[in-house]
Amino acid sequence: MYKSIAESVLFVEELIKLEIPGNCQVVVCPPFTALHAVSGVLRGSPVALGAQNMYHRGEGAYTGEISPLMLKDAGCRYVILGHSERRQYFAETDLGVNEKAASALERDLCPIVCVGEVLAEREAGDTQGVVEAQIRGSLAGLTSGQAEKIIIAYEPVWAIGTGRTASASDAQQVNGFIRKILDSMFGRGAADKIRILYGGSVKPDNAAGLMEQPDIDGALVGGASLDVKSFAAIVEAVSLKLGR
Repeated sequence: MYKSIAESVLFVEELIKLEIPGNCQVVVCPPFTALHAVSGVLRGSPVALGAQNMYHRGEGAYTGEISPLMLKDAGCRYVILGHSERRQYFAETDLGVNEKAASALERDLCPIVCVGEVLAEREAGDTQGVVEAQIRGSLAGLTSGQAEKIIIAYEPVWAIGTGRTASASDAQQVNGFIRKILDSMFGRGAADKIRILYGGSVKPDNAAGLMEQPDIDGALVGGASLDVKSFAAIVEAVSLKLGR
C-alpha cells in the first residue's frame, strides 16, 4: 500500500527507460487506484502489469471487491494471490486462494500464488508441513495444463519487511521441496515448467546468491521494489542467472 497514482506513473516511466533484459519477465503490481494509469505507460514496453489481489467472482453484489474482469479491463496480465499479508490481516484461506486461482486462469490472468510459514512454525520445524498444505489447498482441482500457467512464490513470513532473509540454501531447500510437491500433484513435466519465486527481504546485495539456486526462478520483491534502481539491480541478478 504505497505510491499515489502520480508516483506510480513516475516509477514505471523511469523503469522503462532502463534496459530491461530480454530474457526476463518483469511485472509491476501497483495499487488498484494506479492500475489504469500505469497500464497506459507500460503499453508497448517489455514490462507487464499485475494486481495485488482480486475477488473470484466476475461481477455481482460484492461491494468493495475487484473482479478478474476489472483487472483485465485495466490492462493486467498477472495477479498476486494469497500474499502472507492477505492471509495474516484479512484471514484469507487456501480455499479462497484456490477459488481465486481457478477464476484467474479462466480469465487468462496468470496467478502468482504465495505460500510460506510464520516464525513460530519455522522454529517448530513445521515449514514443510505448512507449505505443502498451502500448495495442495491453493492448487486443488487444477489440471496439469492449468498448473503450468501458475507462478508460485515462496515467502517465509518471518523474512518479509524484517530485514531477515532466508539463506540461499534455506530458500533453495524449500523451493526444491515445493517442486517435489508439484511433481506429485501434476507430474514432472508440469513441475519443471512452473516458475517458483522467492520473496522475503530480497535486495540487490542478496539477489545474486538467491538466484544462483537451481529451484529459485525469480523474485517476488517487496520493499526493494519501491526504488527503481534497487528493483532494476534485482532484475539484473535474475537476468544473469538466465544467461543474458
